[in-house]
Amino acid sequence: MGARSIIGMLVGAIGLLAWFSTLERFRAFMPVLLHGAETTLRITAIASVLAFAFAIIAALARLYGLLPIRWLARVYIEMFRGTSLLVQLFWLYFVLPEFGMSLAPFTVAVLALSLNTGAYGAEVVRAAIEAVPSGQWEASTAVNMTRTQALRRIILPQALILMIPPWGNLFIELLKATALVSLITIPDLTFRALELNSITLKTIDIFTLVLLIYLTISLMLTIIMRGLEGAASRGLARGRVH
Repeated sequence: MGARSIIGMLVGAIGLLAWFSTLERFRAFMPVLLHGAETTLRITAIASVLAFAFAIIAALARLYGLLPIRWLARVYIEMFRGTSLLVQLFWLYFVLPEFGMSLAPFTVAVLALSLNTGAYGAEVVRAAIEAVPSGQWEASTAVNMTRTQALRRIILPQALILMIPPWGNLFIELLKATALVSLITIPDLTFRALELNSITLKTIDIFTLVLLIYLTISLMLTIIMRGLEGAASRGLARGRVH
């Protein structure tokens, strides 16, 4: 889908939300849902940053670490990709205290989401690094660069452009997965919606607004990632010219 179409959908979603907020039947729900959306955004933002960091570390460890480190990276990736996010969330929240480590619900939510998304992202990072032509490594060796220097100056900047589109999808999946944190008492958007629905039984009204709010946030994420992809591509092109 082109950028104009995405922007058009975003404007339409925001317009619908603005219109609904003027109607009597929806007006009372908007402040509560927007407060929940703020929590959802906070969790998404923090977990996204941590997920990217976990993914980079795990991918580099799997590709270039010593054998024990490679094994640990593989265990992390396969464990979090091969088990349910809901189970991971419950394990951190309900089981970890049995070992004397109690974490706040917000911390559990961010940790579970970032570890889970980071495991998927590690494979994206690994594939992007391996997709950089081998000639780039040979060129860096020819000018006496170390592996670390080559990764930082040549390989990762090129791999980053390849990573951005799949990472955009992962961030959107992370956003949608935040709905699960309502199950550990975090008052996110979904929690607020369920709470309102149990009180008012206005299911159609409430979840129509929730649908539009999630859509608005996901479209904003898509536009941001498209912008980053364009900026990274232009920066790499300028670097090649100079």
